[in-house]
Amino acid sequence: MVVGCGALGKVGCGALGNEVLKNLVLMGAGHLVIVDFDVVERSNLTRSILFIEEDARVKRRKVDVAAERLKAINPTLEIQTICGDIAYDVGLGLVREMDVVIGCVDSRWARFVINRLCMRAGVPWVDGGIEGLEGTARVFRPGCNCYACNLGPEGHRDLARRMPCSGIIRRQELAGSAPTTSVIASIIGAVEVQEALKLIHREELESGQLTSLCGRMLSYEGEHLTTHVARFQAWDDDCPEHDCWHPVSNTVLTCEMTVEETLGCLQQELGARDVSVRLSNDCFVDYVTLRSNDSRRMVMLPGRAVEGWIAADKELSGIPLSGFYQHEYRFIDSSFPYQQLTLGELGIPPRDVLHVMADGKDCYLELKGKRE
Repeated sequence: MVVGCGALGKVGCGALGNEVLKNLVLMGAGHLVIVDFDVVERSNLTRSILFIEEDARVKRRKVDVAAERLKAINPTLEIQTICGDIAYDVGLGLVREMDVVIGCVDSRWARFVINRLCMRAGVPWVDGGIEGLEGTARVFRPGCNCYACNLGPEGHRDLARRMPCSGIIRRQELAGSAPTTSVIASIIGAVEVQEALKLIHREELESGQLTSLCGRMLSYEGEHLTTHVARFQAWDDDCPEHDCWHPVSNTVLTCEMTVEETLGCLQQELGARDVSVRLSNDCFVDYVTLRSNDSRRMVMLPGRAVEGWIAADKELSGIPLSGFYQHEYRFIDSSFPYQQLTLGELGIPPRDVLHVMADGKDCYLELKGKRE
């Protein structure tokens, strides 16, 4: 997800992500954080320069393979990998360290999440998208351009759809069409890196020596070799998705501390009697109820894991999700009944920023990393 001499961010390790990573290392990036939850599949091999057949055969994690191959290009490169979901497994504190984040994802939901994180952190990000012989590149900067504000009704309806690159490839191959090509990935990946480096060189941008794609969208169509740059800028002051979390304070808290410990420390650190933690990215589910007979099944998982938990239960797997009522918590305070659960068990990742209400006042505190 990220690079540094300024720090850049890199989310996604598919065909487009491979090209972006390759270009960043060749341009001299010294520090990278790479985020992806997928494994290498055979369908990746014709479009991804960093993967080989053996990686697909044993289904190695994309982030591990990418880090290994990039280190072979530049042994001094510092890389952090996160094999996880950008929506839930990347702490906002890590994003705050970045100068630029580069998105190489394939769904509106993933872009929506990257945008939300970057807006909260006050960090610009570059988006790229490819399909067939077509591709687009855009830049979003807090205060200027917001991905969520640019979404129309259709875009908002599509947010719930989440499919990795491999799923899109299989779907398009069944339909008899080419999912994408290495050529279009090279073109759009190069534009993304170019725009990211411009954002790091802020003085040149502000003086007019460089021009950014912020507020515009580059479209490239390879079949007839046409390019077009169109206005793509929207910023609604009332949009909740670009609410900047500021100021952020450091804290001694970690995601390994219990709810009870966390609330006690927050009361002491903030000098407040009444404190509560908002679960900003997900909920916590303690049980589900079957609508047919009102029987309860204990879950005790973050909301994102409930569907998989139901699917893994032989007795419940045949029941549609609409057949359950989900009991969830979105705020954690002294009335929360599971005080001995850790923040990590609630679904909060290391180095996340807690949104805390302290005696009615909004506060933002960055967790420390995991204990050594």
